[in-house]
Amino acid sequence: MSITQASELVGMKKASEAVALTLKEMRNFAKPGMTTKELDNYGGQILNDLGAKSAPYLTYGFPGWTCISVNNEFCHGIPSDKKILGEGDLINIDVSAELDGFWSDNGGSFVLGTDVNQHQEIVAASKQILHKAICHIKGGVRISDIGFLIETEAKKRGYKVIKNLTGHGIGRSLHEEPSEIANFRDKFNLTRFKKNSVVAIETFISKTSSYAETLPDGWTMVGNKGGFMAQHEHTIVVTDGKPIVLTEMNEIWN
Repeated sequence: MSITQASELVGMKKASEAVALTLKEMRNFAKPGMTTKELDNYGGQILNDLGAKSAPYLTYGFPGWTCISVNNEFCHGIPSDKKILGEGDLINIDVSAELDGFWSDNGGSFVLGTDVNQHQEIVAASKQILHKAICHIKGGVRISDIGFLIETEAKKRGYKVIKNLTGHGIGRSLHEEPSEIANFRDKFNLTRFKKNSVVAIETFISKTSSYAETLPDGWTMVGNKGGFMAQHEHTIVVTDGKPIVLTEMNEIWN
């Protein structure tokens, strides 16, 4: 969407604070021995208390309030009573929701407890790359140039990017134009970021895979060559200068 009046910015801020707070609290609540369903129910209750509705459930009938992916699961992991979190797990939580007609999206990967499996480095890389990418976004900048920046920064650190997972426009629905904000230079995408537009910017930083594939459950995605991936996401408003990071309250950069 494009912000055309003050009330729309207020609405987007409110929806964004709801998903950001939920993500932050879920990350703090997660403990070894907990099931992903227990963690999801906790997040779902926070959204409900704030008057927000789960976007993946509303839009796609997703079997959970949030997406929780663990270790080799890249994204869209289904919360389950059978999946138990362990010390050192690489966890990704993606929280998106609708509140009073406005939609916002954010996510983040983190290591649970002690980093016994050496995942912290890729988590840090994803955070740093997202920060650098967002700092370079303003009206008139080519979307493909930001993709090139993300892939270049990933390669510098010895990583790859997932080419079939992208950021996207958002605001009045979960996915809007621009429909694909890729993590690489897509030479066919001549679109530029527009001032006052609302977009969800995501990094998909991988150790071994370049594409994500869907498992037989119809939702969970893993790497085409296995391995691990870290993702971080903010919803922002594009300006003539520094973007407004609507979901900054999630503290994924801390």
